[in-house]
Amino acid sequence: MTLILTQPRQTARIGLTAADAMTTPGPQVGDDMIVDVALSVLIGAGVGHLIVRGEDDRCAGLVSRAQLTAYRSGSWYAEDTRLRDIVHDRGPFTLSETSLTEAEYAMRARELGASPVVDEDGYILGVLALAH
Repeated sequence: MTLILTQPRQTARIGLTAADAMTTPGPQVGDDMIVDVALSVLIGAGVGHLIVRGEDDRCAGLVSRAQLTAYRSGSWYAEDTRLRDIVHDRGPFTLSETSLTEAEYAMRARELGASPVVDEDGYILGVLALAH
C-alpha cells in the first residue's frame, strides 16, 4: 500500500505533510444521524466512508460502509441507533502538520484505510487515504 498523493507540493515525499497529501473530506454527517440514513447517504454519494462530526462541529470520527453494513447485519441492530452509538474510528486523527511518513506509519499500525486530517482545534480539513 502507498499513500495517494493528490496534490503534491514537492516531487519527493521527504518534507511532505498530511496537508500536502490529503483530499477533500467528502460527505460529512452529524453523530446524531441514524445508521440507516447514514448508509443511504454513503451509498448515494458513492463513497467508502463518511466523516462524522460532533455537536461542536469538530471531527468525531470516520465511519466506513463496511462498518455500517456490519452493524445492520448484527443481532444487536436497532432502527433508531445513532452513529455515536456504534463502533467506528474515533481517533486519534491525523494533524495537518504530521509528516507523511509518520501519518502512513500510524495508519498502518491501526489498520486504517483512511484517516481524517484535522487542524489543532479538531476541525476537519481533509482525508488521508492509503492506496492498495
